[in-house]
Amino acid sequence: MTENKGALADIRVIELGQLIAGPFCGQLLGDMGADVIKVEPPGAGDPMREWGHGDAKLWWEVVARNKRSVSANLRVPEGQEIVRLLAAHADILIENFRPGTLEKWGLGPEALHAINPRLIIVRVSGYGQTGPYSSRAGFGGIGEAMGGWRAIVGDPDRPPSRMGVSIGDSLAASYACMGALAALHARERTGRGQVVDSALYEAVLQVMESLVPEYVVSGHVRKRSGSVLEAIAPSNVYPCRDGEYLIGANQDAVFARLCAAMGAPALASDPRYATHRARGERQVELDERIAAWTATLTVDALEALMIEHGVPAGRIYGAKDMLNDPHFAAREALIEVDSPRWGTFQMQNAFPRLSDTTSAVRRLAPATVGEHNHEVYGELLGMTETQIRQLKAKGAA
Repeated sequence: MTENKGALADIRVIELGQLIAGPFCGQLLGDMGADVIKVEPPGAGDPMREWGHGDAKLWWEVVARNKRSVSANLRVPEGQEIVRLLAAHADILIENFRPGTLEKWGLGPEALHAINPRLIIVRVSGYGQTGPYSSRAGFGGIGEAMGGWRAIVGDPDRPPSRMGVSIGDSLAASYACMGALAALHARERTGRGQVVDSALYEAVLQVMESLVPEYVVSGHVRKRSGSVLEAIAPSNVYPCRDGEYLIGANQDAVFARLCAAMGAPALASDPRYATHRARGERQVELDERIAAWTATLTVDALEALMIEHGVPAGRIYGAKDMLNDPHFAAREALIEVDSPRWGTFQMQNAFPRLSDTTSAVRRLAPATVGEHNHEVYGELLGMTETQIRQLKAKGAA
């Protein structure tokens, strides 16, 4: 474990959540220095331990980094009492169970705040803690659908598509983290904790730009438009002789620079393309014209022209490209870790960057469920070895 210089080095987090949304919120806080104690059910633990793609299931190594693992069975009184004891020593508690579950276990906000009035309780759920849908089961994809994302993603002649990552969960977790940080700041004034309520569908709704007011004011309904944004041109992936390349030149001055790079500067003043609106009305036509030009060039040659003329553009990266890119290396966007189970491998670094209180990956994900039981229950809660063994024998830890 490396030295903790993070902005949240004096903050302790109890993470009760499983799968993606709750644990990703915990990952973000842990990367910023918080001591994150992850509470897992005895036995198999968090299902994320077995999630991932390919032969090696490595998602856990990312989402559980900077965390300590303890085991507690929240369905029995002894396990619930462990959470109460931990909450007394915590600043933030994260959960992403269906609303009402914590209350059923005697661990709702009222009960926890009676133990620790300064505790910030972060609750991530499909539909939020209130409202007629609050008791429904909700996963990220459902939030993406209800929040408006799925309806506008994909090709117009196909069913709605999804991203290749769990964006709904990640957005809800990111907003939950943002709420926790705001609540920490508010606690400095009030001395009190509060509840952060992050709903999956509302997190998605927050990034839907002007979708709702456009409909209300003008009746416009955004539709699926494939690889482009409707009426935003040129901004697309274009073919090259040896691959594909993304160009975004929809702003007037940038479009003029693209035209110069194409050897057709007069296009920038052509009434058909001279304004943002005109280019949007002729989006398909303009894309076809640009594609005919890019298809004559290699990716390297096109990139050189885009850099020379100051046109925002870039390659379509996969993992291999990231690992070989000098900019990723220079900024340490990827870091190398050495795992007893997996050996040496790379993962994304902590983000965002802070110039003084540095975020970092300080410790590997816990290898086993309850790996830190003796450390946390003994040192933090003052339990004896006998008490810890008794909890394990009862199936409570």
